Amino acid sequence: MLDLADIKAAVSAGLITEAQAASLTSLAHSRRGARENLAVGDEPFELFKGFNEIFIVVGLGILSLGWAGIVGVAASSEITNPQQASVLYGSIGAVALWALSEYFVRRRRMVAPAIALSVLFAMNAGLALTAYFAQPFMVAQEDFASLPLPFAIGTFGLFVYWFRFRVPFAMAMIAVGLFIVAMLMAATSSGTPESPSDLFLLSAGGPFAWITLALGIAVFLVAMMFDMSDPHRVTRRSANGFWLHVVAAPALVNTVALTLLARDSQGANLALLAILAGFAFVAIIIDRRSFLIAAIGYIVTLAATVMGGDGAAMTVFVLGLVLLLLGAFWERIRAVLLRLLPGFIPLHRLPPSTFSRE
Repeated sequence: MLDLADIKAAVSAGLITEAQAASLTSLAHSRRGARENLAVGDEPFELFKGFNEIFIVVGLGILSLGWAGIVGVAASSEITNPQQASVLYGSIGAVALWALSEYFVRRRRMVAPAIALSVLFAMNAGLALTAYFAQPFMVAQEDFASLPLPFAIGTFGLFVYWFRFRVPFAMAMIAVGLFIVAMLMAATSSGTPESPSDLFLLSAGGPFAWITLALGIAVFLVAMMFDMSDPHRVTRRSANGFWLHVVAAPALVNTVALTLLARDSQGANLALLAILAGFAFVAIIIDRRSFLIAAIGYIVTLAATVMGGDGAAMTVFVLGLVLLLLGAFWERIRAVLLRLLPGFIPLHRLPPSTFSRE
């Protein structure tokens, strides 16, 4: 095992450059942070590194509430155009959040404050842009033609924020922002759906369900790009993939599950179980528990709110049992499945199995 002294000696001997040494040290620190306390084969997940980060997040929340109150008082007494006021206060908020991100994210590399700041940046951009571009009277009459532009600009601004600070959670919000923009554009061109369920039923009129399905597939593919570029799960690329899987799984299973549940037949229920088995197969192969838990969690929500009755209780019971079994034997099951896969699948770009050599 190499330590810092070995790296310094390698630089002194001319084997590596100082830049390479700095990159190697940074990678080692990142790997220790992601893997040091994990069991072999476990999936890295980190929301905060210590209570000081929670302390800072609470401070950011209180600061934001205070700023919202100041803006509310100032806007109510503002003589200028409300649209101009939204640009002014939105710009001040964006600059302040950017500066805080430079310190807490770029310099201090804190996890929880990074998530909080990315959420606040998205909220600030969304509120300011909506106040500037949206037409309240049109929205009140279910005409959403004025909403796609501010949400699209806000999503692009969030992408710029992610490009600068590489906060993985911001990637998930970008995916949600694209989903909202697509839905608003569909509502503008095809009209508002008659009921909320029409948003996710493939049999319903309009493109809403197909948009959900297409975006779910697209988000999953982007998540796999991040995952396959970091198969050992030691960099932020893996964290980006984690949060994108959390968004992709509900988008995929929501449309398919509601479409099947709407048929209310034994065949539809069996088809739903087969689809969940497919989700489990994919999650095990790519070694992403987050993908499976997000899908099953959404099914449990649907069972409790849409299905109801004894069937829902049995469904929840079986899903819980399946999760326990997978949690206990995940790596062994994965090793077996990996050995059964055809040779054209790039297994070298997937996380290695700890039981693959048995």
